[in-house]
Amino acid sequence: MEKIGTITKVAGPLVVASGMENVQVYDVVRVAHKKLIGEVIELRGGLASIQVYEETAGIGPGEPVFYTNKPLSAELGPGLIESIFDGIQRPLTNIYDSFGPHIPLGIDLPRLNREREWDFVPVHQLDVQVSGGVILGTVQETPVVNHKIMVPPSVSGKLVWLHKGKAKVTDVIAKIVDNNGKTIELTMIQYWPVRKKRPYLNKIAPNKIMVTGQRVIDALFPVSIGGIAAIPGPFGSGKTVVQHQLAKWADADIIIYVGCGERGNEMTDVLMEFPRLKDPRTGESLMKRTVLIANTSNMPVAAREASIYTGITIAEYYRDMGYKVAIMADSTSRWAEALREMSSRLEEMPGEEGYPAYLSSRLAEFYERAGYVACLGDKNRRGAVTAIGAVSPPGGDTSEPVSQATLRIVKVFWGLSAQLAYRRHFPAIDWIKSYSLYEDVLHLDIDSHYHKDWSKMIRRVQVLLQEEASLQEIVRLVGIDSLSKSDRIKLLASQMIREDFLHQNAYHEIDTYASIAKQHRMLKTILRWYDLAKKALEGRKAFSEIEKMKTPERIGRIKYVREADVEKECDSIEQAMEKEFSSLREE
Repeated sequence: MEKIGTITKVAGPLVVASGMENVQVYDVVRVAHKKLIGEVIELRGGLASIQVYEETAGIGPGEPVFYTNKPLSAELGPGLIESIFDGIQRPLTNIYDSFGPHIPLGIDLPRLNREREWDFVPVHQLDVQVSGGVILGTVQETPVVNHKIMVPPSVSGKLVWLHKGKAKVTDVIAKIVDNNGKTIELTMIQYWPVRKKRPYLNKIAPNKIMVTGQRVIDALFPVSIGGIAAIPGPFGSGKTVVQHQLAKWADADIIIYVGCGERGNEMTDVLMEFPRLKDPRTGESLMKRTVLIANTSNMPVAAREASIYTGITIAEYYRDMGYKVAIMADSTSRWAEALREMSSRLEEMPGEEGYPAYLSSRLAEFYERAGYVACLGDKNRRGAVTAIGAVSPPGGDTSEPVSQATLRIVKVFWGLSAQLAYRRHFPAIDWIKSYSLYEDVLHLDIDSHYHKDWSKMIRRVQVLLQEEASLQEIVRLVGIDSLSKSDRIKLLASQMIREDFLHQNAYHEIDTYASIAKQHRMLKTILRWYDLAKKALEGRKAFSEIEKMKTPERIGRIKYVREADVEKECDSIEQAMEKEFSSLREE
């Protein structure tokens, strides 16, 4: 590592160095005698502005800057799953084991374990042409993830040798002779610049629902596999719990959870809880298919900016193997704050509320790396990255720049409401202001693969909830007695939808997850009650009798019934309901 520059200015995480004519933007450098990790973000002649990913206290002008000739890259290979990294992919567990709870400055540990041996199983024949994305062999990374070792995207040629059996990630597992006759030796590790998206053959329109098990999401505002969604909401409205629920239960093979500038105790909850959680898909620990990137609010601010790029690069890597990957970024507001801080230190012209003018384009760069694709190396291999970003607008004001820039990009908006959170209605997703632009195509998917009357039922539910909002305005102005009996029946049915269907307890053993089949049966029973109640009114049955019925109490308890027993319980409730309606007295 040669010395190439000299520090001339230090301003927090921003360091300016002279004599940097041979450096390129986004190259990694080592700053000062402490060898702090930094990245070149601006060049002006021989002056380079470097954002340093570690604490810069104690360094000053005159100290050297060392050049690595490489961009900031992620190390990709077996051993990523179950690992906990910081924003620049330093292995936090290994650092803790070796150095204790504090990360030493300038530390340079390998990202992946160099000592562990993996059982490499070759799956490709020799003496044939291979190119980027072709699978050479597999490694059983965890009991639930079969890691596919692929030819790097930039390599092609004739496969002349392939390893079989035990190997470390740094051992040669394949030899390829390129078109120039040069032999390229491949290991199980790939390096990829985090700011550059990994290539694929083509993008496919997302048309399949990502089942999350959260009723308000799956029923009213579904997200597709390979889709993009945002969860904006004020402090205390439950953004982090919603993301935890999606990480636990969403229909994805691999979970990448990026704690980007969040409170340390929230990341601690994730670190403590995920290993204990039993994965409903496999029966193993949820960590067996999870990668955690922890970059808390007290860590250096510049690393926060790198963390989501590291996360999305790892997500794309597993996507290229043909897996469905879900990446949770919590929260992009903290990431935007890091952009704003670095921009102000660079003395760039500020945009709205001090954010840099390129905020929207940077957000778009991140979200556009999601998608459902045909993978490189095999057009029949399909992979997906679904990106779900939390936004924390100050004071819950979604008119601020980060929320607005995000809304212009994403197709699903789960707007959290402080009022619902104060009423202890969780998930506090506001069913009036939220939306999903995937709704029509995903309803077709559910109608054809799950229940053919799903979209009709959801339309009825949406109409009821909209009408309830209008009726509640009238009630607030002139009282409930001003409403007709049919309108009051609508209010009762809407209340059942809100309290018995949309409300969901994330910490209840059974209610934490509801399959599409269970959601369908719950809604069918609620709407059946509504239809019978309307019919009873038409038959001049007493409204006071309808109000006192006992079956709505049983409907409210369906959410706590196990999946296997839901059909039987709902049949029993509907039979009891019909008897009760038939025995009502007339007015």
